[in-house]
Amino acid sequence: MTLAIFDLDNTLLAGDSDHAWGEFLVEEGIVDAETYRKANDRFYQEYLNGELNIQTYLEFALQPLSIHSMNELLEWRATFMDKKVRPMLLQKAEELLNSHRARGHTLMIITATNRFVTEPIADVLGIEHLIATEPEMVNGRYTGGIAGTPSFQEGKVARLNDWLAATSESLDGAWFYSDSHNDLPLLEIVPNPIAVDPDPKLDEYAKNRGWKVMSLRG
Repeated sequence: MTLAIFDLDNTLLAGDSDHAWGEFLVEEGIVDAETYRKANDRFYQEYLNGELNIQTYLEFALQPLSIHSMNELLEWRATFMDKKVRPMLLQKAEELLNSHRARGHTLMIITATNRFVTEPIADVLGIEHLIATEPEMVNGRYTGGIAGTPSFQEGKVARLNDWLAATSESLDGAWFYSDSHNDLPLLEIVPNPIAVDPDPKLDEYAKNRGWKVMSLRG
């Protein structure tokens, strides 16, 4: 099968679901507004700059999951989907996904954002295969820790290679769509790398390499 792989935030979505989840927690009064928003914004800027320490960030981002019941978390997540995620959905992204479906390609999202946030988004987009950072869970509750390798930068390649080995699939003819220079390790190894509404670093790199650059927004 031919894989069509997609980054999620600022690629298939007109925004960042990870940062938006933090904003949602602030707006709903679930976390301390001032300190949490300041940290959330700082980590997001570090991500944009290519300076994010993923372990430090995940300690911050996964901590709220560990102090609330699953029932509370699921109720909040449903509200988050309505308030924050659905306004980020893009008609052109849906058309792109459908064009790959029509060619018989297998669709996958690979994202650094954790599975708790991203799994319902993948469901809404109709994408069965999701590689996301896995929050650790023990006895039905999140611990605040990470299970396995975060799917970030080179970690996306490692996690994808694990999936390929487990499924006996390959990257022959594969596509990967991303907006971020953080995804260069994976963009470099697929036959069809596509820069989607790219950040300045990726835009320059893609043009120098002769990669296709496209927009799902304009």
